[in-house]
Order: sequence, then C-alpha cells, then structure tokens
Amino acid sequence: MHPYRTHTCGQLRASDVGSSVKLSGWVHRKRDHGGLIFIDLRDHYGLTQVVVNPDRPFFAEAEAVRFESVITVEGEVVARTDDTVNPNLPTGEVEVVANVFLVESSSDPLPFPVNQDAEYPEEMRLAHRYLDLRRERMHQNVLLRSHTAQLTRRHLIERGFTEYHTPILTSSSPEGARDYLVPSRLYPGEFYALPQAPQQFKQLLMASGFDRYFQIAPCFRDEDSRADRSPGEFYQIDIEMSFITQDDLFGELELLMCRLFRELSNRRIVSETFPRIPYREAMEAYGTDKPDIRFDLRMVDCTDLFGDCQLSIFRKQVESGGAVKVIRAAGAAAQPRKFFDDAEAFAKSEGAKGLAWVVLREGELRGPIVKFLSESEQQALAERMGAEQGDALFFGAGPRAETNALLGKVRLYLGEALGLIDRSLAAFCWIVDFPMFEWNEEEGKVDFSHNPFSMPQGGMEALKTKDPLEVLAFQYDIVCNGIELSSGAIRNHRPDIMLEAFRIAGYDEETVRSKFPALWNAFHYGAPPHGGIAPGFDRIVMLLADEPNIREVIAFPLNQRARDLMMGAPSEVTPKQLAELHLAIQYPPEMRK
Repeated sequence: MHPYRTHTCGQLRASDVGSSVKLSGWVHRKRDHGGLIFIDLRDHYGLTQVVVNPDRPFFAEAEAVRFESVITVEGEVVARTDDTVNPNLPTGEVEVVANVFLVESSSDPLPFPVNQDAEYPEEMRLAHRYLDLRRERMHQNVLLRSHTAQLTRRHLIERGFTEYHTPILTSSSPEGARDYLVPSRLYPGEFYALPQAPQQFKQLLMASGFDRYFQIAPCFRDEDSRADRSPGEFYQIDIEMSFITQDDLFGELELLMCRLFRELSNRRIVSETFPRIPYREAMEAYGTDKPDIRFDLRMVDCTDLFGDCQLSIFRKQVESGGAVKVIRAAGAAAQPRKFFDDAEAFAKSEGAKGLAWVVLREGELRGPIVKFLSESEQQALAERMGAEQGDALFFGAGPRAETNALLGKVRLYLGEALGLIDRSLAAFCWIVDFPMFEWNEEEGKVDFSHNPFSMPQGGMEALKTKDPLEVLAFQYDIVCNGIELSSGAIRNHRPDIMLEAFRIAGYDEETVRSKFPALWNAFHYGAPPHGGIAPGFDRIVMLLADEPNIREVIAFPLNQRARDLMMGAPSEVTPKQLAELHLAIQYPPEMRK
C-alpha cells in the first residue's frame, strides 16, 4: 500500500464500502461524541469523515491532535447510517473507521482558524498566507484562477492564436507608470527595467511576420494599490493580431470573455455582442469612461433649459459655459425625506456644495428648488427627462467636466441605494472613439490623451486637416460592471503618421528615434497593420469569483503598501551586494542616521 494514500479525501463513495484505504490530510474539524472521535480530514480534493474508536491504542493521540496537523489514517470504508448521511459532501454517505493513525506533522496553535470563513485583519492573513489559502473560499479562488488561465489558453489556441514569451529584463519605458529598475552588475550605472507591459515586443512580433499572438504576461509597475489593482506586479491576457480592423478584435474578445464568464461563473451575460459607447457619450451620460451599465440611470444635459432661471447657480452655468445635468430615478419619489438627505450628504462628501432634487407627485413637481423654476421651465424639464408620476430628478450644476464626474458618482450611489444593480449580471461594453489629443493645462500645449502609438481615425489626412482636439483615435477600452479590464488600440504602423502625431504633441523626429528606437527602425522595413488589447487577468478572475478586492484572487499578493508580509520583502541587502552592483544608498533626510 502507498505510504500516504490510496485515495484522496474527496474520492470515496458508497461503492467503496468494505474497502481498506489510506488517507492523508489536515485535521479540519474534530468532534468527541460519547467516546468516539470524529475527524473531518481535508486535502486539496475535499473532506472525508474519519472515526476513531476508544479501544484503539492511538485514541489518546487522536484526542490530543490539534487542528491543521497533518495525519495519515488507514482503515475500512463503512456506510453512514441514514440519519448521519451528509448530503452537502460528495463523500457524505461514507466514513473511514481508523485502524492506523499517524501524525505526520503537528500544528502549533493557529493565529486564526481556517475551518470557517470569518473575517480577520488582512495584515494577519497576508503574514500567514499559507494558512489563509487553506480556507475554502481562498482555495477555490486560486483554483478558479488556474482554471481561467487554462480555459483562456485553450480558447485562444482553438481560435488560431499562438503563445509567445517576451523578455522580463528590458529597457526603461519613457511612458506610463514608474518602472521597477534592476541594476546591471556588468555595466556600472546602467539599469534594466521590468516590463510594464510587453507592448513594444508584441508589436515587434507582428513586424517580424508572426500573427495572432497571445501571452498571459507578467507586468510590473511601481504604482499605488487600489481594490481593483495590485501594486507591483499583475498579469494580463496580452493579445496582438496583424491585418485586422477594430471590429475583428472586438469579435475575438467578445468570444473569449463570454466563454470565460459562461463556463466559470454564475453571472448572466447581458449581451454577447457588447454595446459600443463613444468616449464623449460615456462621459456625458455616465460621468466616467468605465460605466456600470447593469442599470439605466443616465445623466441628461438640461443646460439650455435654464438660461433665464431664477436659481442663480443654474443660470450662471448657462452663462459661463458650464453644465446643468439631471438624473431621473424612476419611482424614487416614494422614498422618505431621509433618502434625499442621505443622497445630498453623499454628494457633499464627494466635493459638491449640495444636491438639488425634485419629485413628481400628483401631477406637479415638488421639492426645495421648485419655487425657483417657472412653469415653462418645469414643463420643459419634465418633457426632456420623460418624467412620470412617482419619479425623482437629481441635479448637478457646475463646470462640465466636474459636474459629469460628480453626478457620475451620484448615479452609482443611487443605483446602490435604490437596489437597481443586479449582482448576477455581467454587463460588458466597449468605450470607443477616444480623442487622440488633449489640452495640457500645465504645459499650455496639445498632448497625447491616451496612447501615442494608436492610429488616428482618418490617418494622415485627419492629422493634417483637423483641429487636433477633434481627431479621434482607434483606441478602445473593454469594461465590465464598471471595472475597466483593458485598453487597446489599432496601432500606428506608419513612420510618417507617427512623426506627424508626435509633432502635433510637440516632439521632434530625434525624440521619436531616441525614445522608441526598436519600433521606429522596425516600421521602416514593412510593418503590417495590426492591433491588440491586454485584459487584466487578475481583474477578470476577481469578477468571476465575485470578490470586491483583487488581492483575494492572487495567491501571494503584496499588501496595500506594496510589502510582502510573509517573505519580508522589500528588504535591505548587504554592502557586498551593493558593491557588486556599483550602488550606494542615499536615504531621504527623515531616514538619515
């Protein structure tokens, strides 16, 4: 017989009754029932109940063994009585009566229990992550992550993609977030950088004649943590394709996302052809370029209705070029006054001076600001908003960008407060038609708004003939439930168009040549039209698992302050190591001894 197991703890069934078996695993739970000891034995595959009778020589050892100790038991599979069958366990019809009991590894008292899903401080959990991962929810999250990677690879290979690997040690990027730098021992004063993304390499693969590339790529950025962003490192499903249009790429991503969510989650996909929302429309209707479209509250521009309004804050926005935006919440007039006060308090917590509102009851508008609205303004407002009996209208007024952003947050607040968000849905959308350029207030010039390597819509002619701020790019984001999964673009593969785009943004040819030498040179030897995208793998798993925090789907994440509490990283290194790398530490003033 095998020294540790003949079966796993999730394998035994009623058909195994009478068999002699050996199991190994962790003591998950233990109960003493009138002299009999029942142990729930756990391994990677599941749970099996083990029974230890009081006449066994190892009874005292079983009685004393702590939770999470690793044991091996040998015994006979017997059927549970009808009244003790556990229908919630795959092994719930049987138990193993132990004839041999061996403690392979005893456990010290635990810093927190792992046989329940109670909440404990994240710092404690991360310091003992190997214990945290034994909890069923966390164990399932890590398995889900693995299954997501497997299905992604299988799907993309079936669709004709090939997996390629790109370098981890590369050159520092002049764009994007801060790099993680790696000092070179052989070249004093010079540094490698860990890739923020394989962007240039995957484009160079297209220029090399490969096609339909993918990689579940590790990426490294020295940026702050958020609930949907892990500091330090993350993974993305990196994709690039040659000789494609934007529509071709959208079709491939829709197939992949729908398959992942259909096979690996309980969420219902709202539409398998994702709606496309132009960037400017998204900002005007939702106040964000990552809208949650599981519910249909939209902001409506009513600025033109209030040119002569007695309410000065509305009138001033018309006169100054600002905006008055309104959200219609169907049926919300039935809410108590506290609901409206709480909504206003939320708006103030986000920086607003207040939150005006009216309700439509008994055929007329009512509310604190109605006395400042003329009959014609009230009628025009009700018509513009399609307001019906029982509806409530919420107003934002101020500079357009600020008002959009603020009322966009109010929209999300109302969606939550009114119970409009269906948690069982996966609502994808594409944000398209990003502007190629924007006005940089600090530097007083036109600058790139998104990705400098995107193809402008209309190509060279658009760059030569249009106001730069009116030029749109073939750039796009994919969004699910208000979470941005990725940005992507049809790339600019022509050096002449690249030069003109950079010229508009104030960069000369020498700058382009020196900062992007590989792409610049490669594009002079025949580059195919190409495009790609890189959905965040960690964020996808977070959505599949229905977890609010990305660290819950990463086996060994850094904490919010980018520290590994379990391994003690980052850590100091020895003077010898620094000398080998030709480095000296210069501490900030507050740390100098």
